[in-house]
Amino acid sequence: MTDKTRIILEKLETAYPDAHCELNFKTPLQLLAATVMSAQTTDKQVNKVTAVLFSDHPDLDSLLTLSQQDIEGYIHSLGFYRTKAAHLYEMFRKLRDDFGGVVPQTHEELESLPGVGRKTANVVLANAFGQDAIAVDTHVLRVSNRIGLAQAKTPEETEKQLMENIDQSWWSRAHHLLIFHGRYQCHARKPECATCPIYDECGWESRG
Repeated sequence: MTDKTRIILEKLETAYPDAHCELNFKTPLQLLAATVMSAQTTDKQVNKVTAVLFSDHPDLDSLLTLSQQDIEGYIHSLGFYRTKAAHLYEMFRKLRDDFGGVVPQTHEELESLPGVGRKTANVVLANAFGQDAIAVDTHVLRVSNRIGLAQAKTPEETEKQLMENIDQSWWSRAHHLLIFHGRYQCHARKPECATCPIYDECGWESRG
């Protein structure tokens, strides 16, 4: 990891010492389901939905009692709720039938579940199981390329470059730091460059 990359991460850690996964969960299954719901939806909105859903149905056995239409009723305030409900309905059954009701702990197995891509798998592996992983969402994609930690156009290539450019011990932490920076400072349309903690290290041509 270069000195510049280390300085960026250390400054971000100073700026966001409480950076963490903002999806509320108590079990790996709850995090998995919440992350599936979070696509193109804010974590805040997902938390409103899961507060009710997980209160009523906290584990797989109880979630399996729900029909797809029942799930739609719980999550109808989310974008693409019908597609997400279908994924969740099938995912719960695949967990029961193929994994003994236990959330798996490998990329391959997680990505075999309906509605689960690499980003979701990385979120679960890092936050539920403590594995080193970098999940590339819209914030990480934008910020990491904007500030020069990556030079890629896709989440997959961005993740690959971040894994190459950042020490593995920093991967999960860097994921949260980049999300917080993108969510609260380095906005998509109007980044707050004047107060940016890494302004001196940033190479974005359009910064203010």
